[in-house]
Amino acid sequence: MSKKAYPLRINDQVLAALQRWADDDLRSLNAQIEFVLRDALVKSGRVKLVQKVVTDVEELDKEEND
Repeated sequence: MSKKAYPLRINDQVLAALQRWADDDLRSLNAQIEFVLRDALVKSGRVKLVQKVVTDVEELDKEEND
């Protein structure tokens, strides 16, 4: 799996809250941001989680989304 760097502009308070959450979960801030984004994508039905252990997500087929 390849990763792409992306510059992110984010509110200081949001970043601090994410850092505290990452610390609580023993994750890096970057891993926490990716976790939160991936979780939101899965919960919104935009992607399907392939495996809970792996960070890969898979696009949903149109039939599954209907």
